[in-house]
Amino acid sequence: MGRKAGIVQDSAPRPAATVMNGAIINTLGVRIVAGTLQPGDRLTLDGLQAEFGVSRTVVRDCMQILESMNLVYSKRRIGIVVQDASRWNVFDSRIIRWRLAGEQRDAQFRTLTELRVAVEPIAAAGAARHAEEDDRAALVELAARMRLLGEAGRLEDFLAADIAFHTLLLRSSGNEMFASLDEVVAEVLTGRTQQGLMPEHPREVALRGHECVARAVADGDGAAAMEQMAALMEEVRTAVVG
Repeated sequence: MGRKAGIVQDSAPRPAATVMNGAIINTLGVRIVAGTLQPGDRLTLDGLQAEFGVSRTVVRDCMQILESMNLVYSKRRIGIVVQDASRWNVFDSRIIRWRLAGEQRDAQFRTLTELRVAVEPIAAAGAARHAEEDDRAALVELAARMRLLGEAGRLEDFLAADIAFHTLLLRSSGNEMFASLDEVVAEVLTGRTQQGLMPEHPREVALRGHECVARAVADGDGAAAMEQMAALMEEVRTAVVG
């Protein structure tokens, strides 16, 4: 790959290693997800060194991370090869973030929302059975906080409370598979806000839905928790997918 003007020639001090690594990973990840780099395209360590102006060690470290996401693979005597989308680790939060920020946004919102519709009602029922008392109380408090923040139009603070609510619900479900989806759900909630798809004041049906789910979990009513979460997810699906 060719040298980018203004990158290698810049004589300013380099960022810390972790920042530089993150920037390289983000740049290449976006290119792959956007299709600028196509499946089968080859990258070389020398080319990446020249483009980003970093050491071979830094490039290798970045490639290892992209390999862990199944965006690329290394082949002896060939180099680093871009993987087909069917092999990507689509649950990786960074891939989700890149897809939500690109042309695949609508499709990514649809598939993530369908995942939530399938998982979160069952997770809510599990939380009603398995959650600790402190966690049940925390869900009720978070739902109440979401109402206050939502009615005040404080969307960033509302987002933080919303993420905390769904993260706690998944982690309290008694199912480690559901718990592992917390970052996935956090990314779709964040993406919806950052992409301007959230109303200035969250809808009453959404605020009330979170309160009903929290109350059902607090009461240990698994059937009601599942029903209320299914209704909440249908509201989300309608708002996001249409």
